Amino acid sequence: MAVRIAPSLLSADFGRLGEEAQRAEEAGADWLHVDVMDGHFVPEITFGARMVEAIRRRVKIPLDVHLMVAQPQDHLARFAEAGADYLTVHVEACVHIHRVLCQIRTLGVKAGIALCPGTGVAVLEHLQDVLDLVLVMGVNPGYGGQQFLSSALKKLRQAEQLLRERRNEILLSVDGGVTEELAGNLCRAGAQVLVAGSWLFRQPDLRRGIAALRLAGEASRPDEPRG
Repeated sequence: MAVRIAPSLLSADFGRLGEEAQRAEEAGADWLHVDVMDGHFVPEITFGARMVEAIRRRVKIPLDVHLMVAQPQDHLARFAEAGADYLTVHVEACVHIHRVLCQIRTLGVKAGIALCPGTGVAVLEHLQDVLDLVLVMGVNPGYGGQQFLSSALKKLRQAEQLLRERRNEILLSVDGGVTEELAGNLCRAGAQVLVAGSWLFRQPDLRRGIAALRLAGEASRPDEPRG
């Protein structure tokens, strides 16, 4: 399975977001990562469902909508209607995480779970039947441009080990501080989806940036097939 590159629109030019989404698609992005922040679960406020609708009209590639919000279960249907392909929720924001993941799938959308730096992978053990994606945060959520926390590499390896029997069905993603320099280690640890924001959108040529991330990741992947 090839490494998927998912530019994070949190680091794009908000004044021309539709164009930025198209630019990323044309540059070879596999997915787009859309960070929804509510000012409660995390300090910042970003996109809403109407913005996701507008992005969906401009691109054809999958949208992974990352709900960094309190009470995400109250917003699932609206973001599904807006065109999300994946809805990724934080276990830390959900009292009944299994129920929320089931709700996402009932809406016809793939279900993802995000783990903050202080959350271990043990929570995944009893959720695998209702999961399509695990997102390991390489930074504390809420702001772009942060430095990657090295402890996330260990967590990626732990998650990969736990998910190994289901690895064709459940994708392992990493978000936060992702750079070309880190991509090889991240993929060696088991990452299949690289979410990149600040580093990627700082590149003078977005296409070359995406290609460089993909090359660095794929050159360092484990020998055994993952898909």
